[in-house]
Amino acid sequence: MLSNVPSRQSPDFAQRTPARVALLGPARSIHTIRWANGLALRGLQVHLLSLETPDLSLYDERIVQYRLPWRAPLGYFLAAPRLRALLKRIDPDLLNVHYATGYGLLARRARFSPVLLSAWGSDIYEFPNSSTWHKALLQRNLDHATALAATSHAMQREMRGLTRRPIFVTPFGIDEALFQPAQSVQAPAADGPIVIGTVKALETHYGIDTLIQAFALLRQALAASQPGMAERLVLRIYGAGSQLQRLRAQAQAAHIANQVEFKGRIPHAEVPEALRALDVYVALSRMDSFGVAILEACSCALPVVVSNADGPAEVVVDGKTGYIVAREDAHAAADRLQELVLNPELRQRLGAAGRARVLSEYTWSKSLDMMLDAYTETARLYRATQPASV
Repeated sequence: MLSNVPSRQSPDFAQRTPARVALLGPARSIHTIRWANGLALRGLQVHLLSLETPDLSLYDERIVQYRLPWRAPLGYFLAAPRLRALLKRIDPDLLNVHYATGYGLLARRARFSPVLLSAWGSDIYEFPNSSTWHKALLQRNLDHATALAATSHAMQREMRGLTRRPIFVTPFGIDEALFQPAQSVQAPAADGPIVIGTVKALETHYGIDTLIQAFALLRQALAASQPGMAERLVLRIYGAGSQLQRLRAQAQAAHIANQVEFKGRIPHAEVPEALRALDVYVALSRMDSFGVAILEACSCALPVVVSNADGPAEVVVDGKTGYIVAREDAHAAADRLQELVLNPELRQRLGAAGRARVLSEYTWSKSLDMMLDAYTETARLYRATQPASV
């Protein structure tokens, strides 16, 4: 199979999109799964290497998989010889590494080129702030790569403070056929629930505590003016994480526990149906490098209320596809939620605009095009650094 693909030493290597790529990253992540499957469907030969054991049922059968020895974090150091040997055997046109810290370190130790290093978020926004050692490690990983990829323009700007390497923007696109509005839109029942929800890990930086506080303020405001409407409110939270018990206690202390539903983590395939059961989507992150969950909600024609963290603020047009409020400002979030709760026509208008924006700018097909362009340009940059063939 490999002999049918030209070697990266061939003269036309820099002028074509790489046909044989190796992906290095967390095999159990939905993002890795989507990139690998999408590239395979575009006709690339995809080889996936990971320290994790993949769920083969989630991958296209054409993808060749390799489970590297050791587990994280030791594997980031000890699996380099095995990775180097595999890459020599596979001879990919390009190695696309996903996650700039652990897997970025492993790729650097394997000493392969060309490399497109794709950052995802916390590797840029959190890891380098831990210590000067962490920052230096990340910078060495970034500088080793031929080129870099960011999920948003905001992350691209953040990365420019760490390296001079070229940085492409390759957002996590949305499958608009999967994330689509309900087939039949019915007017909400006069006494039916009004469901506000989110799909996020229950961790501090995602601001679920701010959401619960905003919901409590919203309920308090409506209880004073429209008590029947206040009783119809439901806050539905999908996700798992270290803050679950603290968040349950917060809801209990605010006397809203009977209207707050903690649904736990759900498979990605079940997220579209969960979103379609909401009336408003909320994401009040303290830190978020992109807004893929927000865009999934927009694709389902939901109005959104988000924080002004870098990623969410980039994907929402304030007043058109949703509302942007200051981070940790529960009062501002409650005010915007009240507008949406009391105005079904406003919810419908913002939701329709959000769906239109996803179709225009954030489809999965467009994201794959952007990634393939980044592959082609990375190959060109690599070729430009090599001695001219005789």
